[in-house]
This record gives sequence, structure tokens and C-alpha cells, in this order.
Amino acid sequence: MTDSRKAVVLLSGGMDSCVSAAIARERHGGGIALVHAGYGQLTQDRELRAFTDIADFYGVQQRLIVQLDHFRAIGGSALTDKNISVPENQLDTSPLHGSSIPITYVPFRNAHFLSVAVSWAEAIGAGAIYIGAVEEDSSGYPDCRAEYYRAFQNVIREGTRPETQIEIVTPVITLKKSEIIRRGVELGAPLHLTWSCYQSEDAACGACDSCLLRLRAFAEAGVTDPIPYRQRVAAR
Repeated sequence: MTDSRKAVVLLSGGMDSCVSAAIARERHGGGIALVHAGYGQLTQDRELRAFTDIADFYGVQQRLIVQLDHFRAIGGSALTDKNISVPENQLDTSPLHGSSIPITYVPFRNAHFLSVAVSWAEAIGAGAIYIGAVEEDSSGYPDCRAEYYRAFQNVIREGTRPETQIEIVTPVITLKKSEIIRRGVELGAPLHLTWSCYQSEDAACGACDSCLLRLRAFAEAGVTDPIPYRQRVAAR
């Protein structure tokens, strides 16, 4: 099914956003624009490189890169505060959907990303915003839930021009990570260009939650993860 609307895709450079970009490209053809937000995270430079590589792979010319430095001043997350250690090898002991939110959660981060995307979408006349949020098989972040995006859809409706029609699309939100990989392989998504590690920029650490989720997903999908790791753990 093709969609004639222009689509803005939030592309962090990670696996989920890359596959979301591939899905958007399949649906909208060349009518996609890519936005990337740096927010003072530990792997900011590496994620920007992944964004650029993926954008080049798809030949997307319309790109927006923003820097949200206030997240580092706000703190409260191991991803933006160097005084807070990124947990290692704790994936199976930390709740995914419980009341305890991981210290890698960046407070209300996705609202800031969506606000940038909505502003740009309205300015360039886009009718859809794609974001690679995953609820089913993630670290339990509250701003990755379907309810969150339904609520933000109402914010867009109330806070934009009357004639503006922008739909939030979360194409992988109900998928397991392994299913996202399989979908990406089907679409020929450049998974080899993606970066998921929370704390390393040369070789992925293989120990943070994001690396562990990624390694487990590739193993479950029966696909070899193409990026370099300092260590690889067996899927559990």
C-alpha cells in the first residue's frame, strides 16, 4: 500500500528507527524526510554517524539535525549524566514492564523529539511522522507505550493549524526485536549501518541493556549481527 503523503522519520541511527525508515520508504517512496536529535548522550557522535550513513544509503536529501543540549543539564539518566553508570549485564534482573524504570530512561525525551518532528512536518507539509518506538520487547520506558502516542496525537490535533493533518505512525511498536530484524531483512534495511550501544562508540560494549536486547534479538531471528562488539553473550 502506497501513501502519497510526505513522511518525516525520526532516525536515531538505531535498529528500530532504521527499520521504521525502511517501512516509511516502502510506503511513501521517495517522499520521506529524516530528522535526527542529539541530546548529549554518551554515544552522540556515533549515532549521528549512523544517521548520516543510513540517510546516504537511502539517498534522502531532506534532513534535519538538531541538538537538544538541555538534556545534559537536566540529567537524571545514565545516558546523559557521566556521574551515573550505565548498568551492565543486568537485563534479566531488571523489570521490562514493571513499576521500576531503568536508569537509562531519559525523562520525557520522546516528547521533545516528537515536538521537533511535528514542527518540521507542519512547516514542510508532511502528513505523517514515523518513530521507531517499541513497547513489546523494550527496556520498559514509559514514553514507548502505545497510549503515549495516542495521547500525543491529540496534542498535535489541538496544537497545530486547523488544516494541518499529521499522523503519528509507530510501525514496530507491537513487534518483538527479533521480528523487527526479520522485517528489516525483508526490506533490505541497512542494519549493518545501525548503532545501539549506550556507552561505546568504537565497538559496541555487548553488556548494556541495549546491546543485550540487540544480541538476543539477532540470535532469535537467526541472523548474524553485523556490527563489532567488545564481547558477545549467548542469548538467554
